[in-house]
Amino acid sequence: MKIGIYSGSFNPVHVAHLALANYLCEYEGLDEVWFMVSPRNPFKQEYELLDDNFRLELVRLAVAGYSKFKASDFEFHLPRPSYTIHTLEALHRAYPEHAFYFIMGSDNWASFTRWYEWERILSENHILIYPRPGYPVQKDMLPGHARLVSSPVFEISSTFIRQALKEGKDIRYFLHPAVYDRLKEADF
Repeated sequence: MKIGIYSGSFNPVHVAHLALANYLCEYEGLDEVWFMVSPRNPFKQEYELLDDNFRLELVRLAVAGYSKFKASDFEFHLPRPSYTIHTLEALHRAYPEHAFYFIMGSDNWASFTRWYEWERILSENHILIYPRPGYPVQKDMLPGHARLVSSPVFEISSTFIRQALKEGKDIRYFLHPAVYDRLKEADF
C-alpha cells in the first residue's frame, strides 16, 4: 500500500489538516494517510505544545470514521527529540510491505536543508510537497523523489486555532466537531 506519513505536532489538529489528507488520498493515489503525532518537534519549544496524549486523542477523534486515515503514536516510542529520518527508518523496518510518502508543506520545504540528515530523507524516501501561502515551489527544480501536489491552499494554522480558543472565539467550523467538543470540554 501507498501510505502517506503526515507527521506533525497537530497542536491541535484542524480542518485544513484533514482536508489536505483527504485530497491526497482521493486525488494523489495514497491508500492511507497516517497522522504521525510528534511528541516534540526539534524546532518548537516544548512549552508551546499541548500534552502529547491529548493531541493524539484529538487526532483520533478527528480521523474516526474515515477508513483511509489512521492516528499514530509511532513516534512516541522512538528516542527524543524526534527526527524525521529516524521515524522513516523505523517505519521501513516495521512495515516493509508498504511504500511510504512523507508529506510536507512548502514552508518546510523552504528550510528542508536545515533538517537532520535531509539528504538521506530525500534520497531514500518519496516526498509529497503541498502548497502553503507565501512559499512557492519551482516544480521543475525538484529532485527525483520529491513531487509538488496540486492540492488546494489552506491558510488555517494551529497557532490561529489556539489563539482564537484562548480569546473565547466560536471557531467550531475550523475544527472537526468531535475535536471542537473535546477542546471545549477541556476548557481550553
